[in-house]
Amino acid sequence: MRVNDIPARPLKAFRRGGVIPAHPLALNADRKLDERRQRALSRYYIDAGAVGLAVGVHTTQFEIREKGLFRPVLEIAAEEAASWCPDCEPLMVAGAVGPTAQAVDEARLAADLGYHAALLSLAGHEESVDDLIEHCRAVSEVMPIIGFYLQSSIGGPVLPRAFWSRFAELENVLGIKIAPFNRYRTLDVVRGVVEAEAEERISLYTGNDDNIVADLLTPYRIQRKGNPITVRIVGGLLGHWSVWTQRAVELIERIRNLDEKPTIDQSWLTLDASTTDCNAAFFDAANDYQGVITGLHEVLRRQGLLQGVWCLDEAETFGPGQLNEIDRVYRDHPELNDDEFVRANLQRWLDE
Repeated sequence: MRVNDIPARPLKAFRRGGVIPAHPLALNADRKLDERRQRALSRYYIDAGAVGLAVGVHTTQFEIREKGLFRPVLEIAAEEAASWCPDCEPLMVAGAVGPTAQAVDEARLAADLGYHAALLSLAGHEESVDDLIEHCRAVSEVMPIIGFYLQSSIGGPVLPRAFWSRFAELENVLGIKIAPFNRYRTLDVVRGVVEAEAEERISLYTGNDDNIVADLLTPYRIQRKGNPITVRIVGGLLGHWSVWTQRAVELIERIRNLDEKPTIDQSWLTLDASTTDCNAAFFDAANDYQGVITGLHEVLRRQGLLQGVWCLDEAETFGPGQLNEIDRVYRDHPELNDDEFVRANLQRWLDE
């Protein structure tokens, strides 16, 4: 499968930019898959206006592989993407992890299930740049790939600009999720894409949950052979956007409408700080991301989309003080939640 094989509607939407939530995993009190609520989550994201869904990624819990849930969870999201709103046609992204053989097998399964691209994680890889490129090439021969610069604090390797330049030269690359939580390394990705002269065919999405709004507002100007090339991050593929998703879609539209304006009001910087404040609570930044998944689950539980915050790993739970922080950001930033939208649609998502 090649990039040009992706149906025109989801490909165009991805290129234009938008919201791609990292899909959580709905479990019941026995830590078994809650299919009803798993489907409800997909319906929520589709109705909120997401241009895609990312499934089998960190927010979905990597343990789904060893628990035999990788295929069922991918199947459920694919079924909802096809049936819930046929005219929406989200771009379907599946996580692919591990050694080359495993990543290739996961990409092959995703392609068989109708997914359009694999989000290729290099977590745990310590090979040379040459070997990493060959790993990426092998997966890209199965289906289009989205590169993933994962922050080093949770297992991502440090990837130099030379890697991203060579990665961008691969023919079957659809996009890159930039998530090192680091300004210098974010620039390495942008520069690498421009050096490869790939800025027209590779779409950049932020995964920097600590800098979402600023990433989306910034026109990156990179010199190439004496000429300035302007590149934009067009959307976000984010764990943070697995909650309050409708507001994220509204944010993208507001920023898109700024494109022709020469100045940006300082209120955007305030919004950037407020969004980061919420993310710090949801991701449990104070405790080195101990409660990153349970924090997102807690927001979805409060909205009624999840029944509880259970994870496959029983040890995965809230960090000290995290619940108080979630309470606080709910009080301090009520304009950022989409609780009203969820209340108006929840029963329909659960029952239909």
